[in-house]
Amino acid sequence: MNKKIFVDTNIFLRYLINDNKSISDKIEEIFKKASSGKILLVTNSLVIVEIIFVLESYYDKSKKEIEEAILKIMNTKGLEVKDSGLILDALNFYLYKNIDFVDAYNAFFMKEYSLTDILTLDKKHFSRIDWLNIVNI
Repeated sequence: MNKKIFVDTNIFLRYLINDNKSISDKIEEIFKKASSGKILLVTNSLVIVEIIFVLESYYDKSKKEIEEAILKIMNTKGLEVKDSGLILDALNFYLYKNIDFVDAYNAFFMKEYSLTDILTLDKKHFSRIDWLNIVNI
């Protein structure tokens, strides 16, 4: 079995932003090892959420640029992204229904677990999702 290595947010961001050529080159070598099957890289939805947040808030990237970055990550050979189906569904809503990524992710999480009622004060985004029922407090 190949060695499994968890990849944190900052690795993806440094690679995507490419603001330090030396670090980006080292990261690219690691991705090449994964692509050739020498190692298996693993990450999760929280890392994806953090990437989106940083690209939006700090780097002021558009939703389309963020989608491209996330799809690039998701399609990295030798990288296993936990909850990838939920992430892709949420990314679609984030881009085309103008819903915060985390809200969209939570909606698809609920759908996967057959949850339809949500207790929230954020009616703006969740009201755009037809399978959810907002519970009034």
